[in-house]
Amino acid sequence: MRSAEWLGEVDPRGRRRVRAGIDLSLKFRIPHSALRIRRRPPPPPPPARAPQALSHPESSRALMSKLPVILAITGASGAPYGVRLLEMLAVHHVPTWLLVSSHGWRLLTEECGIKDDRELKKATGGEWTSVRVFDDTDRGAEPASGSAKTAGMVICPCSMATVAAIAHGTSRSLIERAADVILKERRTLILVPRETPLSLVHLRNLTLATEAGAVVLPAAPGFYHKPQQVRDLVDFVVQRVLDHLGLDINLVKRWEGK
Repeated sequence: MRSAEWLGEVDPRGRRRVRAGIDLSLKFRIPHSALRIRRRPPPPPPPARAPQALSHPESSRALMSKLPVILAITGASGAPYGVRLLEMLAVHHVPTWLLVSSHGWRLLTEECGIKDDRELKKATGGEWTSVRVFDDTDRGAEPASGSAKTAGMVICPCSMATVAAIAHGTSRSLIERAADVILKERRTLILVPRETPLSLVHLRNLTLATEAGAVVLPAAPGFYHKPQQVRDLVDFVVQRVLDHLGLDINLVKRWEGK
């Protein structure tokens, strides 16, 4: 057979070229597999950027997704716990919404000598760029709505009257309404009661609050870290609160089993 270059051609008279009874005008068919186009492999993805190192205060804010923590101070004895907790949040630039009840202010005055926002700011390091203050009588403020995203709420210290209002859903103030919102939105609510002894009414209300999703964290410091002063006892309780908020802030030496 002649070369394939003339296969399928016709002569000048328009007749097909045939040889040995074979129609040589048929097209030379190329296998389908030979027509496949080889595509270039995709370029490799760009190298992942190494995460930037965060400072300690920044890591705390990143952990909380920069959502505010609601801190409420009510009229139960234990003001130093609330003041120390606020100091840690402020110093580490954790966004904080601060609510203090009227009885909470009386408590701050009696136990810490703090009479107003200015003195409270001074007692907690003087750095309040991340702290926002709300009036407890304003039940229409942002903490009263579930649409306002928060990282959770701490009531420290928490009076038994506040526990009762939360347990039974009878909010009368912004603090109680905010706690009600935290529960219904399934967020973290930490109650720090200091009352002692506890009546059956107190125990039942604390049980109801726990069943609704709250964390009851009594202001009951431990002693295995060898406290040397009152501040060490306060820090023990504040440390536990910070742990439950998911903040990597260390105040006391942790138990190592030794």
